[in-house]
Amino acid sequence: VQLQASGGGLVQAGASLRLACAVSGITKDYYLIGWYRQAAGKEQEGVSCISASDGSTYYADTVEGRFTISGDNTKNTVYLQMNSLKPEDTAVYYCNAHVPGPRATMHYWGRGTLVTVSS
Repeated sequence: VQLQASGGGLVQAGASLRLACAVSGITKDYYLIGWYRQAAGKEQEGVSCISASDGSTYYADTVEGRFTISGDNTKNTVYLQMNSLKPEDTAVYYCNAHVPGPRATMHYWGRGTLVTVSS
């Protein structure tokens, strides 16, 4: 399983960015793709996730109403549309796959993409 995140950059507060996570190698029908972030000196935070089977989504309270997660099965890509960005959204963003295994859920991580929001 491989995940590749892209789309980060430097923007001003109030701007938008769209992150993309290209996913390959998952053969299961049931799995989750999630976005996490880690700001300098802070613990990792779960931002959002989407179910591959039914498209259900989850958002952290800190991004609810501003971020939207979506998937494009034709491109095997999950997007995180981030609107109304705030300086506190500055972090390295990672995408993650939660894939059911025979005995436990397997977690796969991609390399992060840096988002910097200036005030």
